[in-house]
Amino acid sequence: MPFTRRGFAGLVGAGAFMPGALWAQTDDVLQAVRSTLFGATSEFQDGMAFLQARGNPDVVAALLTGLRFSRGRRDEIASVIQALTGERIGTDWFEWMLWQERNPQIVPHPSLIPFKREVLLGIDENFDVFLKPKHLARDRMKIRLEEIAWGGVHKDGIPSLDNPQLIQASDADYLEGNDLVFGVEINGDVRAYPLRIMGWHEMFNEVIGGVPVALAYCTLCGSGILFETQVTGRRKPLIFGSSGFLYRSNKLMFDRATHSLWNQYTGKPVVGPLVDSEIELKQRPVVITSWDSWTSSHPNTKVLSLNTGHRRDYGSGVVYKDYFASSDLMFPALVDQRDHRQKDYVFTIRQFGAARAWPLDAFDRKRVINDRIADTPLLLLGDPAKRTVRAYERASHSFKAQNGALQDETGQSWRVTEAALNGPNGESLPRVAGHISYWFAWNNYLGDAASVYEG
Repeated sequence: MPFTRRGFAGLVGAGAFMPGALWAQTDDVLQAVRSTLFGATSEFQDGMAFLQARGNPDVVAALLTGLRFSRGRRDEIASVIQALTGERIGTDWFEWMLWQERNPQIVPHPSLIPFKREVLLGIDENFDVFLKPKHLARDRMKIRLEEIAWGGVHKDGIPSLDNPQLIQASDADYLEGNDLVFGVEINGDVRAYPLRIMGWHEMFNEVIGGVPVALAYCTLCGSGILFETQVTGRRKPLIFGSSGFLYRSNKLMFDRATHSLWNQYTGKPVVGPLVDSEIELKQRPVVITSWDSWTSSHPNTKVLSLNTGHRRDYGSGVVYKDYFASSDLMFPALVDQRDHRQKDYVFTIRQFGAARAWPLDAFDRKRVINDRIADTPLLLLGDPAKRTVRAYERASHSFKAQNGALQDETGQSWRVTEAALNGPNGESLPRVAGHISYWFAWNNYLGDAASVYEG
């Protein structure tokens, strides 16, 4: 179960951690940062005095780990951090992590690796498969070790659904008409995955329409992304799970073959054996819509059964209820809120060598948007009440909604399917993969590299 933003102080006591390695005693900096969690009172006081006198902010990353998990020493740790940085943030771990994200020029002291490993392995020894020292060197990672945060669960504490049981729509009497589902159709194989179930699992591994895929759902950033999992150079499809770690409030998923950590948002490995593989998972189209809407257009759909093999409260509106209702983030991530609030929904596409986002509320004004990404003209069809957006290439056409139909510039009607737009003269325009997301995640990961539809 996720923890609240401020609910970490005293969560784990020193007694829960593994003893430090003997060689730690020979490293004054490592010994000092370890004292925040493992040292006696006198050792802790001496360690903090040593680090403050040393005067180098390269230990702040390690001290923030101590600040998060310390019992009764937060004031003293924060005082040293403030002395080293000149900032007056107090004991707020969340705000200090934002400060750290804003200051990437500060390279952490090498003691961060053994200290952070010791702390995280004390929470769950299974984290060791992700945290091999040879993979944590700064020049071996695609993200910053100091920004990897424990998400409050153990490895696989949010269990993936692997080839889960499906039932016919007519048998899914547990679903309400306005329940949201992830809708997928591949090669005529139609599936629905209710968000009220996927919120507890955040990942499925399936073969749909003959294509191995995984839906990676980060509840914290509101994004469910459908990836192909058969990649060039590997004999078998990758199978994914949830590591228990976060990066800027986005889940780090992992593949079970190599235990590399992957950025859920980009579909790229960022820590571990595959980090230099240049793999980027291909996206497939997925849509969020209401159960009523999905079954109206796909009456023969299959849908997740409640028999998942796990005991959870799959009731409507239960999972992450407080988080979804709040404007706050649960974990730290910088975000530009000048034009959009951090948890505003956007529809996002990263294709054609570019990235672009469309605020979901743009579809309040018009359900049909003719736009483009880079040099590719796009048509977007949206319904914000159902969190629904589908995107298609539109070639040289311009579309509008007229009398309940989608019409082109000549007034001819087109048929909308999950795979393509089909015209009256046999023309077919392909679907473009995209996904819904909270603004903060899009803004934090893409920033100035992306464009935003202003409408």
